[in-house]
Amino acid sequence: MAQRQVQEQKLTQQQKLTQSITQQQLLQAQLTELPITQLLERIKTEMDDNPALEISADENQEFPEYPDSPENPESPSSDDYEQEERQSAMDAALESIGRDDEELPVYQGGHSGQEDREEIVYGQTESFMDQLIEQMNMANITERQRDIMEYLIGSLDDDGLLRKSLDNISDELAIYHHIDASTKEIEEVLLLLQEFDPAGIGARTLQECLLLQIQRREPSRLKDLMVLTVSEYFDLFTKKHWQRLQQVLKLSDLQAETLIAELRKLNPKPGASISETIGRSLQQITPDFIVETHDDGTITFSLNAAEMPELCVSPSFTETLSEYQDSKEQLSRQLSEALIYTRKKVESAQMFIEAINMRRHTLTVTMRAIIQWQHRFFEDGDEASLRPMILKDIAERTGLNVSTISRVSNSKYAQTRWGTFPLRYFFSDSYVTADGEELSTREIKAVLREIIEAEDKRKPLSDDALKGLLAEKGYPIARRTVTKYREQMGIPIARLRK
Repeated sequence: MAQRQVQEQKLTQQQKLTQSITQQQLLQAQLTELPITQLLERIKTEMDDNPALEISADENQEFPEYPDSPENPESPSSDDYEQEERQSAMDAALESIGRDDEELPVYQGGHSGQEDREEIVYGQTESFMDQLIEQMNMANITERQRDIMEYLIGSLDDDGLLRKSLDNISDELAIYHHIDASTKEIEEVLLLLQEFDPAGIGARTLQECLLLQIQRREPSRLKDLMVLTVSEYFDLFTKKHWQRLQQVLKLSDLQAETLIAELRKLNPKPGASISETIGRSLQQITPDFIVETHDDGTITFSLNAAEMPELCVSPSFTETLSEYQDSKEQLSRQLSEALIYTRKKVESAQMFIEAINMRRHTLTVTMRAIIQWQHRFFEDGDEASLRPMILKDIAERTGLNVSTISRVSNSKYAQTRWGTFPLRYFFSDSYVTADGEELSTREIKAVLREIIEAEDKRKPLSDDALKGLLAEKGYPIARRTVTKYREQMGIPIARLRK
């Protein structure tokens, strides 16, 4: 009997150890993903909740710069936010179908001297996340469904669409929130989310987004035609083959005009429409990294400390804990409870400080690796100087997981001599020619855009012609690849560029 109790006790202790490690890893992952502004908010919240967490009395804290030697850059080491016309938004959405995540906005483009490189201020709509959470809190759903829905809402992009696959969301829920949910269960919750306002929120594709909006209309012949167009003739719709669409639907000129006009009223960005009703606020993009390119070619960088405090465990808590532990066998029940509370708060504070330090280390080694890989770009600021680079490349160079590199590169910015860029800007795939030469897809796209911008708009170039001109410039890619890149950049086919 005694032996069995010992075994059970050992089992229980092992379980607690595993849970503690998981909590620390989860906290590190969460803090790593936060940009500097959100991190400051998280620190304030943590300090409010935990009296054992304090700001260090040392006010002369310094944050180091991390040099990157130009002598050996290859060595390894440890919304547009102005409101658009609804019709223009629809046209842009249709023309950019198939665009991947590589095309990212560049903020404060062009040369900028040190004296005028300040935080970028831009008009941004108030987050629609809060509006969806408010609707969720009013919905008649279970606590489990609420947890899943909250994660789905957090996974929506700025347009209010869900770009992640349900398989990925299922994995993330299991890893980060210990929720074992099948894709079927997640989809059931997603369908509930899609009933929220505005119509189209939570759609996985533009087609689904438009259909969700149409389904909320009152029954009519026009509604039936809109459903038929988007569900059965979506290709004609996206390519604006209006005459062909009119023929297959057997509509008169007036009927076709009415149908097209109503389709154009649909909103391809339902997430932005919430913000239209609650106004705009000014918000600053605060870069997480400050990168300096010196005249001698040396590149240094530092983490943006902003107003980030140096944290420590409260001395009064550690002293109290030490006193209690020295005489814990003689403590009353009330003092024993106080000891447990004190120890819990101290351990929580230590865990948070360790996670902050780990975040700082992770961001440092990641940015150093990016600068080494893209050294030429940080020297000259030329987009064509960006080498092919994927998350796996930086993961291998730093020894970190790909998922960790992804968390670092999401929603963080680097202020450079040439402007302020989202970290995702520095990543791009490669294209390998028949001769085995590796070319950056970003470089090819930049040249392709230059060719199209210089073409005679009265006689736009076909994809075959573009293929030939690219080959002349040293980019021998297939016609279908030209088509793919053109579509990813949101550039229409030749006859629509007249």
